[in-house]
Amino acid sequence: MEAINQDHPSILTVREAAHYLRISEMTVLRLANQGFIPGAKIGRQWRFPKDTILNLVRQPETLGQAREK
Repeated sequence: MEAINQDHPSILTVREAAHYLRISEMTVLRLANQGFIPGAKIGRQWRFPKDTILNLVRQPETLGQAREK
């Protein structure tokens, strides 16, 4: 799988988000279903704003704060 760079679209699939975060696709789905990773479910597929995923990498405490709520 190719690395995500600035040329990718601003919306990521579960696979792309998992690849970027270096976690499993199942973990991305679990976190999205629990509301820890903001995204939108379109039909049966999740989509995530690229800037949201980038913010999780830049500020991992954001995910920790979401878990505390």
